[in-house]
Amino acid sequence: MTETAFGKNELDRFRTTFFEECAELIADMEARLAGSASHVGDTEELNAIFRAVHSIKAGAGAFGLTQLVGFTHGFEAVLDCLRDGHIVQDDRISHVLVRAGDVLAALVEDAQGRGELPADFGADVAEELQALLEDRGCAEHSRAQAVAAPASLPTAAKAASAEHRYIIRFRPLAELFRHANEPLLLIREMKRIGTLAVRCDASALPGLDALEPEDAYLAWTFELATDKPRATVAEIFEFVDTDCALEIEDVAAVAADPASAPSEPSGGASVAGAAPTQVHHDHGHGSNAHAAHAAPALSPPAQPAAAHPAAVQPSPPKSSPAGRAASATASIRVDLARIDRLVNTVGELVITQSMLTQQLMEQGGIGARILRGHEDLSQLTRELQECVMAIRMQPVKSVFQRMPRLVREVASRLGKDVELVMRGEQTEVDKTVIEELADPLTHMIRNAIDHGIEDAATRAAEGKPAVGRIELSAAHVGSNILIHVADDGAGIHRERLLQKAVEKGILPANADLQDAEIDELIFAPGFSTAQVVTDVSGRGVGMDVVRRNINALGGRILVQSTPGRGTRFTLIIPLTLAVLDGMVVAVGEEKYILPLTSIIESYRPDRRTVRTLAGGGQVAAVRGEYVRLVYLWKVFNVPGAVTEPSNGLVVLVETASGGKIGIVVDELIGQQQVVIKSLLDNFDSVSGISGATILGTGRVALILDIEQLPMLGDRRRRLRLDEAGAETRDQAPIPLVATG
Repeated sequence: MTETAFGKNELDRFRTTFFEECAELIADMEARLAGSASHVGDTEELNAIFRAVHSIKAGAGAFGLTQLVGFTHGFEAVLDCLRDGHIVQDDRISHVLVRAGDVLAALVEDAQGRGELPADFGADVAEELQALLEDRGCAEHSRAQAVAAPASLPTAAKAASAEHRYIIRFRPLAELFRHANEPLLLIREMKRIGTLAVRCDASALPGLDALEPEDAYLAWTFELATDKPRATVAEIFEFVDTDCALEIEDVAAVAADPASAPSEPSGGASVAGAAPTQVHHDHGHGSNAHAAHAAPALSPPAQPAAAHPAAVQPSPPKSSPAGRAASATASIRVDLARIDRLVNTVGELVITQSMLTQQLMEQGGIGARILRGHEDLSQLTRELQECVMAIRMQPVKSVFQRMPRLVREVASRLGKDVELVMRGEQTEVDKTVIEELADPLTHMIRNAIDHGIEDAATRAAEGKPAVGRIELSAAHVGSNILIHVADDGAGIHRERLLQKAVEKGILPANADLQDAEIDELIFAPGFSTAQVVTDVSGRGVGMDVVRRNINALGGRILVQSTPGRGTRFTLIIPLTLAVLDGMVVAVGEEKYILPLTSIIESYRPDRRTVRTLAGGGQVAAVRGEYVRLVYLWKVFNVPGAVTEPSNGLVVLVETASGGKIGIVVDELIGQQQVVIKSLLDNFDSVSGISGATILGTGRVALILDIEQLPMLGDRRRRLRLDEAGAETRDQAPIPLVATG
């Protein structure tokens, strides 16, 4: 590989890492900005937002993204004034900060090549930031283009206001460049706040034959005259303090006249008056090439002047270097395709181990040593499986954090005032599932704001608060994750919905549907009740896409609506698409898998506790309540199965809605961790089946979808009654749980 090719590959890798970090920083920043209005004066929140903007600015400078650097500089200046107390946050400032966050996110996407923004994009927001600085008397922070401006800015006038003179000794560790840090950016930041003299120490630079291109060898001594406190100077180095040896010494107060500006250190060449463009800055490799080119523009090698050794104090670290280093290496980024391959491989290992277990059981007479070794193998396999799955699990926070911005934009466009409340952001779910949640949640929240939440006047007339409310929550229930999107709006207008369905030919004019069946019409393709087609809704595309995406994940979506009070959507999604702790049950000659986390208990009922309902279904009395019975042999037409519950077993399971059903089976085979194989890869979706797996015998077993079993039971019963000539289609559905 040539040096040029190596450099390009390295640059691409660093750019990819930079934009990945930008995505994380922007997501965190947007979440904090969305709540900044209700956390006025929260220094920690402001510091976190400032660090995010500062990090993006530093990286953008390293890659020559001048538009991004210019905007972030002004954004950072306002945040700095807020932190210092020069600006007091109010509603106007909170609004400007939110808009600045949106512009920053768009500029980052544009820098990645994902958008085509005009050259003046964000100029209006930049002007508002500038106006804030000038209105609040923070003119010294207002140089939003300081990075690109002539370096004559640190003139004698600036020196005249200086109150401190710092000696800064900065010796990078060898790996500085490999961590995407750049000394020239530090120099520019120091020049922004004062008059700077620089001396470079190249004494550690080896010969060309021993030089490592990615190592840092140069060290610097800076003499800085500024009116800023020591903490401001230390902040410039806060992102490199684990990659260097750093000393900051406040040597003396500087008089308030130009004659007392710091003199150039002996043997050094000052760059205080040199424009940044005069210092060669190669944005190519993130290697020692930066330092090698920078050295001639700074100064010849010289030994640091002896200043007052006893007075030298190191910059106060936020934590010990060892602790910070350990924290920095606590996580790594890995391509998802590699994790998927690892999960699949471990899944095959689990299947093989299960087959081995089956073979050993069939042979009998196994020696104690073989049995002990097999038990150890089983335990290690399970631990490996759990560790691999834990790698894929991520909190839904990464998706939820995008929603405040969506609510803000859509509500503003529609002229509504909407509050978003989020709960359960730390609920973990498979990475693959998380990636597929963004679009469904986006559609549902947009619809909630457009169709559900009324305008302020209508809400006031109905005695509701002027501010609409949307609740987004997530929680674990059994082997599923439940995500709720609820609003306190007008609810589903069922008469209008039914009328539209008749007009579109979806239903006959004399259709007589239950409320729940009418609500389901919103998922019909090409269906919309919007009076006017807008850029938000009304084109008939949305909720059908939501159902399709959720079904593709092996999940389901439920809707509940109360006119005048609101609508609640519930997404029921499997925690993972790869593995499941299941209970193997037998029905006739067939084997099925029930999710273990949904099982409450199993028992053999007394015949006297089973009751038959008028509609044809059956319930069993369990400790004071009647539980609906579902016969698997009836649902799947399995011959040779046990037909009487008292001769078989009832597996009591809990549904996502909190109800209970009793599943009638022949017997329990045993608990087993199974690898989920999706049917959708090679077949269509099958009602009542969420996937399949391979048992230790090599046979395929179907994994049951507990939520759909009662519905399938009703369908089978009605078909049998219809075949017998019974008119049952107008009867009310049988409840899942009856109390008595």
